[in-house]
Amino acid sequence: MNLDAIATLQQQLTTALDNPPGEIRRIFHGRGRRWAGLEHVTVDWLQGVVLVSLFREVEQAELDALKAMLASLTQSPTWQGSGARTLLLQHRYLLESSVELLWGEAVDECVVSEGGLRFKLDLGKKQNNGLFLDMRYGRDWVRANAAGRTVLNLFAYTCGFSVAAIAGGAERVVNLDMASSALSRGRDNHRLNDHDVSRVGFLGHELFKSWGKVKKLGPYDLVIIDPPSFQKGSFALTRDYQKILRRLPELLTEQGLVLACVNDPGIGPDFLIQGMQAEAPELRFVERLENPPEFEDIDADAGLKALVFRRG
Repeated sequence: MNLDAIATLQQQLTTALDNPPGEIRRIFHGRGRRWAGLEHVTVDWLQGVVLVSLFREVEQAELDALKAMLASLTQSPTWQGSGARTLLLQHRYLLESSVELLWGEAVDECVVSEGGLRFKLDLGKKQNNGLFLDMRYGRDWVRANAAGRTVLNLFAYTCGFSVAAIAGGAERVVNLDMASSALSRGRDNHRLNDHDVSRVGFLGHELFKSWGKVKKLGPYDLVIIDPPSFQKGSFALTRDYQKILRRLPELLTEQGLVLACVNDPGIGPDFLIQGMQAEAPELRFVERLENPPEFEDIDADAGLKALVFRRG
């Protein structure tokens, strides 16, 4: 991250903040590898909170130069007119993903909106803040296709898909995640949107030990699979995804839909398409959802893969 790269980042942020988004958005995606020297940098607009994230450690001189640029940005008319009130720097490469307050008000959590829906984020406590921004179109798709359906949301995290499904008129949603704290935040997110939580289930279980319970609550008109690439002791994508795919026929209704996702840059969409053909051939591939334009990558298959399958 040389001075030219830092100057490029300053220019990109100035342009983005000159007309800041009305809702939560990524405003710089260096991980798409379109900006030389900035492949490890992302910047998110959290509706007044600007979160700069570093995904690898940099030399101290580079870090000092980055902070100096960000400090000068906060003094610019563009920044002052943007409505930004906080500037944070997150060191994502550290185990604790520590966050520095560089400017403005200290903040541990905030409420943001996406598509008119509200979500509560944690800042400075965990590696992920509670909403994966590249999945915006996936949540939009679920909202548009949930009416009257029973939905199973696997690896639910903070229940973003569940919020979208209930907003879209889902009859019932079952969320499963082994992290009870994430599901608790999911309840908060539903309540933020004045949803009827009696229509939402929260199972704090490890998936592969809970098939009986999951199946008993079905069948489901829509199954959402959005796992981590690796979760120590419970899930490894290349080893365990097939175990989920082969169970889909016993979970789905006759015309059931599946939204299957992978967000590992080293794994392309064929992993899911071929895996489904092998493990659940009665489900046919329908489409791959586009990714939001702010997540453009020089290799389309390195970004998020969100694929729709239909039974029958």
